[in-house]
Amino acid sequence: MEEVLNVLPPYIVSKIKESITASELNELEEIRLRVHRPTEVVLTSRSIMIDSIQLTQEESKRFLARITQHSVYRLEEELKRGFITLPGGHRIGLSGSVNIQDGMVKAISHVSSFNIRVARAIIGSAQMISPMIMDNHSNVLNTLIVGPPKTGKTTILRDIIRQISDAENGFQHHRVGLIDERNEIAATLNGIPQQPVGNRTDVMSDCPKAEGIIMMIRSMSPEVIVVDEIGHEKDSQGLLEAVYAGVKLICSVHGESIEDIQKRPSIQALIRERAIERFVFLDRLSPPGTVKNVYNHRFEEIKRAERIRSVQHEMDRHAAHPVHVHVGRNR
Repeated sequence: MEEVLNVLPPYIVSKIKESITASELNELEEIRLRVHRPTEVVLTSRSIMIDSIQLTQEESKRFLARITQHSVYRLEEELKRGFITLPGGHRIGLSGSVNIQDGMVKAISHVSSFNIRVARAIIGSAQMISPMIMDNHSNVLNTLIVGPPKTGKTTILRDIIRQISDAENGFQHHRVGLIDERNEIAATLNGIPQQPVGNRTDVMSDCPKAEGIIMMIRSMSPEVIVVDEIGHEKDSQGLLEAVYAGVKLICSVHGESIEDIQKRPSIQALIRERAIERFVFLDRLSPPGTVKNVYNHRFEEIKRAERIRSVQHEMDRHAAHPVHVHVGRNR
């Protein structure tokens, strides 16, 4: 949190603290600054508009220079990606006029909106899911986590990676290769993960998934590959290459039902080859990370009673190694 407050002008920090309680400050998820419009503060429980904070164009330029550390090179690179990563894994999204060159985004000019997203890892958020995605020998099963936006897919993936990498919650330890195309899971800064992804995890950030998978297999010999939000058919082809190489998969996709994912061209190859051994569906109507259904590769539901027995068995086995949960941002 301090990393976020330190980049903001002091008067903005003061007005935010005047508008919310001390306990609500710990619930802070986003601060949305917009030129000539009120600032929006998004909390876990509510969202408020602060009319007294309205950036001028000159303030916007100064803030952009501050968060890019007055580096022209960094400014150019960050404006191409549309966001800036801060120490601690926090991210500032940028919006404004987009410059196009040869059909590609060259940069965002005249930045008019900043979305400061507070990153908090929730240690133990995958506690109840992990036993459902391992076999009787505590090895990883190829898993697809399915859910609409804001159901906690990224948060769950991050904690699964950490548990697999550090042999927690019943897993055997494995070398994990994380292809973090949007740099949201590990939130690397100068190549160094700012979020807890485990001691045996290697990260390739800001890299297209399909290319990154092949590069990771060749260079780091991972036992498990993890990617977030499969979006293209070539992503599935890359994941199949990993399966054929004997590497296990953990990945996610947007969706709400079996019918949704069966219709998505981007994952048809994985379904057709029965590469996925567990489909974990998250519930959009419950708190982020809540499991609604779990299915095997034939889309046969693993009954709730079976899942509870499996989870309880693993929790009993590892009761001597409790997982401490830190409540924070769910994404």
